[in-house]
Parts: sequence; C-alpha cells; structure tokens
Amino acid sequence: MTLVTASNDTAADNGIIVDPYRSVVFPNRVREQRIRRGHPRLFAFAASIPQIPYIRLSKIERGEVFARADELVRIARALEIAPTELLLDVDSPSFDIATWFIPFADGTASDSPEEAEFAMLLAAAVRARRDADSRLTAATMDRDFGIPPVILSRVENAQKGLSRWNDQTVANLCRLFDVADEVALREHILGLYRDGTLNRFLASITGADQRRARTRQRVAALAIELRQAGDDQQTLPEVEASRHGARRTVPVFGAPMTDGLIAMTPTGLRIDAPAIAGARAFGMRVGRPTLGGGLPGQATVIVDPDRFPQAGGLALVREGDAYRILAVAVGRDGRMLGYSTTPEHELPLDTLDTADVAAIVAAQMV
Repeated sequence: MTLVTASNDTAADNGIIVDPYRSVVFPNRVREQRIRRGHPRLFAFAASIPQIPYIRLSKIERGEVFARADELVRIARALEIAPTELLLDVDSPSFDIATWFIPFADGTASDSPEEAEFAMLLAAAVRARRDADSRLTAATMDRDFGIPPVILSRVENAQKGLSRWNDQTVANLCRLFDVADEVALREHILGLYRDGTLNRFLASITGADQRRARTRQRVAALAIELRQAGDDQQTLPEVEASRHGARRTVPVFGAPMTDGLIAMTPTGLRIDAPAIAGARAFGMRVGRPTLGGGLPGQATVIVDPDRFPQAGGLALVREGDAYRILAVAVGRDGRMLGYSTTPEHELPLDTLDTADVAAIVAAQMV
C-alpha cells in the first residue's frame, strides 16, 4: 500500500484515511511554559514533581494522554504559573497542530506510512471481530485474550502500528484472530481488507475531526474544573492546604450486595482524603474484587461526585439505589465505556446522567 497526502491533517489511499496526529489527544503548553520558565530538560524538571512519574509527565507534555486537573495544578505550581496557562485553545486561528508537533517529531517513535495504514486495518479488523461476536466484551477481551481495555482502546483507534506493540500484545492479537504469528496476522488482515470486510469499520474509526472535537470537549471540561476548584491564578485550594500540612477526612460508606453492586451504607468510619478530592468527596468500600487483582475487595476508594471520570481511571455509577465500580476506557465509537470483570458488566458512560456518574480519584488499602 502506498500512502499519499490528502490534507494537512489526514492522508488517504484507496479509502483508508489516516490521521497523522491520531496519537495527540491533548495538545498543550507544558513544553512551551517549561522552557520559558527556565527548565530546558524535561527529565530534570520532572524531579520537582515527584507525584507524577516521568513517563506519565512525558506523555502529558507530548499530548498522548489527557492530564487530570490535579496533575496540571502540580505542573503549574512547579512552573509558578496558573494551571489554565497550560491549556491550549485548539480552535484558535493561531493554533496549528503540525507546527505544535514539530518539537516532538524528532526522536519520537512513529509509524511509517505503511504501518500507519496497517494500524487502521488492524483497528477495523478488531472492531469487525468483536462486532461479529457479541461475547467479546471489554471484560472478555481482557480475561480470555490478555488485551486490557486501555490497550484495546488504543488498538481499535489505530493509535500506533503493529510493529510498535510489544511481543505479548502481538501474540494476544494473534490468538484473537486464531493465526500462528505476526506474518500470518498481517496476511489475514490484508485479506479481510481486500474482500471488503473492513470497509464499514474503517469508516467508523475516529479521524481528525473527531479527535479535534474530543480534545475541544476535554480541554473545556478541564478549564471549568480548574476554575471551579479555585481562582485560576492560583493553585487548587485543596492542594494548597496540603502544602501547609492540613489534614482532611471524609466519611466511608459501602456494603457488598449481589451482582457486584454496593449499598450506600454508612460504616461510621472516616478516611484521609487526598489533596485533589473535592468538597463533596466520600469513601466507598469496594467489598469484592469486581475489577480483578488491580482493585482488591479490601480497598476503599475516594469518590468525587463533582468530577466526571476519565479514560484509564475508575468510576462509581449509580444503579437504582445501589452503586457499581467500573474501570473506564474509550469504546470503538469514541464514547466512554465502563466495565467490570466479576461480574462481566459493560455500559456506555456518556449516555448516563452526570448525577449518576462520579470519578474515583484515589484508592487506599484499609
């Protein structure tokens, strides 16, 4: 396959449209402000923010992940600026993603045109495979094929080529398609493309317009969250209090029910709240390991009802008079998806009333 440039934002050949900036979901001003404030090297700067691992900070700066509000606060505090100064207006006439991306192009792993096209075909093939078998939920993909929701989301949205996935992920994809190895996987998927099986699914993969819309929505939400939490010219009040040694506790609720649900039963206990937790935050006992070993049943999570969950995090969802803890990922259609593994449960979060969904901002083993 030969790739030809279709526009500044996309490339296309034979109906395959590739967004060259598909991995950039959160363009921001972190690098610009870091250098402006006298920190030329990210690695050295990262030492001033020990709460954010260097790899996570690097991904935030490159726009590969959405930063949380508390992370922006910590970065801004280290730079001695307001958190909102780290945000970019992607609709501004002065913003051009190609120009923004230049500092990250050199030395950054990227796909060849052919691999970028194959990433699109792989994404379409996985979507087609799951569309043909309703049993292949996010939980099943994780349990039976070793493809966790975060990886599944990145594969189904063509965020990087097959050659940049590790050997274990490639092996798991081979299992999904029942082929022997990577060579056979590539040939199988190319065959699906040649016979037209993937056409409908290629059209559904998020492109540049959808990427910009998602970025616009999330940046706007972050700006509101930062301003609601405190004066945008300062750090968040909760974080500032933490710097001066203030301690805050919140009440703990929770009693396990059937089907992975949790009752809002007062326990009479209180738990320390992290600095990022909002004024209405509370604790919730997990009760049972509904998300597997990653969140044991003896854990207590901190829930912030004034925050909406983000992909890669956890959410508390109300179901009638009870609640359920779900892991959060981005689905094939770009919507936010919540899931649990025991029991297997999956539902779109974007369609729920915001009053019924809350972000989990921390977990403690108590």
